[in-house]
Amino acid sequence: MLYATVEVTWAATGTTVQWKEHSAYAPEVQLFLAALALLAGGACLAGTRTLAGPGRVAVATALIVALPVFVVGMNGLPIYFVTMVALSGVESATGLAQVLLNTAGAALLLLAGLSYRRRLRGDCPRCGRSHSGAADGPLVHPAASRAPGRTRVAVYLLMGGLLPWAGAKTVWTLGGDALGVAGDDWRRATSVGASGPSRAAAAAGMDVTVLAAMVGVFLLLGLLYSWGQVFPRWTLFLSGRRVPRLLPLIPAWLTGIPLAMYGAVLIVMAPLMAVGVLPTIEPSPPFTAGSGITWMVEFGGLAFAGLGGGLVVAARSYTARTRPVCAGATATERLK
Repeated sequence: MLYATVEVTWAATGTTVQWKEHSAYAPEVQLFLAALALLAGGACLAGTRTLAGPGRVAVATALIVALPVFVVGMNGLPIYFVTMVALSGVESATGLAQVLLNTAGAALLLLAGLSYRRRLRGDCPRCGRSHSGAADGPLVHPAASRAPGRTRVAVYLLMGGLLPWAGAKTVWTLGGDALGVAGDDWRRATSVGASGPSRAAAAAGMDVTVLAAMVGVFLLLGLLYSWGQVFPRWTLFLSGRRVPRLLPLIPAWLTGIPLAMYGAVLIVMAPLMAVGVLPTIEPSPPFTAGSGITWMVEFGGLAFAGLGGGLVVAARSYTARTRPVCAGATATERLK
């Protein structure tokens, strides 16, 4: 209802809500999103009740249709995240608000859909296990563990996609030349309007976006190893305490999915531009040739898809390894 109210208000007042650069949501689209939000909300409420066959199909259809729309709407989240980390300012406040609303809607619909699926299977909608008793009792958390070997290998391979992109930016920041771009030209172009932290990072030989990617890598490692489930010694007063499950999972899922989607688009775009199927991007300083931009688009795609895909794979493993179980489920298993 909140989402629908915001969308209708924006449409009625003619508020510009940025969809992408030089493009905004049409009022008709905003009204459609408002109607879809109300439909999804109604489906979530109906999903808490015992329904006959047609009702079950209607609820499932509404959730299946609405969820991808909200997921696509959160695609700009990584871009806003990078600009905010770089302290470059927010290009569109309403655009950011729209992305955050879509992100919240996607997350809540995903949880509601998962709960509904468990209820249809006769499992506990809270923990996903089959047990007697209510689903509001205490939870039992599993012991800390690291991800299986195959998962770790897959995540490390995906993380390798960061190397070409981060390598090129680091070379430029250190004053070297790569992809036809001189280091001095890169530093001059990126220093225009740069904030104090960005200039400080560049002076230390690091690009601020590379530093932001390192934060993602740190999150990845926490999802893979046991110190992401129990605070390690270097966290001082938190040492030994259980890490709240949603603390790493929320940023991992919310950034991993849109990053992977955005990176996949760039990976496909670059070769299509190289062979002339798509128009090449006109070079602008510090780039001197279209080929350099094409390579950087491909490197960016590998980086975003690699980091995003790694976050999704690691988050999936972390979700399974840390899933708590209702105390009633463990009691039922002991009786069996």
